Amino acid sequence: MDGSYVSLRSLVDKWLAPTLSMPARVTQIGRLLATHGHYVRLEGCSSTGPLTIVFFRHHDGSWSVFPPVPASPAMCGRLFVN
Repeated sequence: MDGSYVSLRSLVDKWLAPTLSMPARVTQIGRLLATHGHYVRLEGCSSTGPLTIVFFRHHDGSWSVFPPVPASPAMCGRLFVN
């Protein structure tokens, strides 16, 4: 893993700041059809009310609030060179 690895626990602490009186809880775990990546939906409470955030797992094992970019079709030039 490289230096950009971010664990799910650190993101939950950063975005939801769970405490004993206001814990964060997992409400859904799933898999994306397009990228076959995993996601986790968590709920927590903030000063303004309930908060739901979806975290996405990337190919390097790190987690983010942004979904991974699906691989786009590409052409390989060496297939056409004699």
